[in-house]
Amino acid sequence: MKDQLNRTIELRSKPTRIVSLVPSQTELLYDLGLESSLVGITKFCVHPYHLISNIKVVGGTKQVHFDRIKALAPDIILCNKEENTQEMIVELEKIAPVHLSDIYTIEDCLELIKMYGTIFQVESNAEEIVSKIKNEHKTFQDFIKNQPKLNTAYFIWKNPWMVAANDNFINTLLSAGHFKNYFEDLERYPEIDLEKDLSQDVDVILLSTEPFPFKEEHINAMKLKYPKAKVLLVDGELFSWYGSRLTKSFQYFKTLRLESL
Repeated sequence: MKDQLNRTIELRSKPTRIVSLVPSQTELLYDLGLESSLVGITKFCVHPYHLISNIKVVGGTKQVHFDRIKALAPDIILCNKEENTQEMIVELEKIAPVHLSDIYTIEDCLELIKMYGTIFQVESNAEEIVSKIKNEHKTFQDFIKNQPKLNTAYFIWKNPWMVAANDNFINTLLSAGHFKNYFEDLERYPEIDLEKDLSQDVDVILLSTEPFPFKEEHINAMKLKYPKAKVLLVDGELFSWYGSRLTKSFQYFKTLRLESL
């Protein structure tokens, strides 16, 4: 089989012992009905939360305990190009086949769900999730089609200030949510100078709950600095977690859009 980097993955049979090193992919596996096949996850795999108590935690997304993973004798290890490091992948491939996802668009997300459906022989469950995402997306598009795009800055970090710019999944979902990314001319997750780089013309400022845990105090401070903008605390998981969480994103964007006006 091929992964999303077009790498060949050789599997002798259907994998029944899975290590997942990406939180959103762990949630997807659960929703595909594969909880009993999960043998290793990260400390950030918090949806659903009971998995942390029932499945071996092997580390985080950037650093893992290779000995723990090896002891689990996995049939396959699921990773992501952005979440996990190249150095990790090299070591993990010595333990078991590694499937890499690479997500930038909604279509990439749907492709991954279908891939997992094929690999783990849960095609009908995968198709059900894909259909729900497509329907939710279509319903939102119908809702938003006659509304203007709002000039929006999406913050992911403070000290230094960092934003989601172009060439990432957050930017894709901002666009899908009918928000025009103020920093779309920049790449990835740049540091910015708040005084120089963000003008008073911005319509909406979104402060994400992750990776930096923005709170009410940050909203109030930003409102003082940008009195014309609508400043909102947003669920970062619904902007950055691909997989089955995307079934919830578009209804959330509808609510968020109404709050932004």
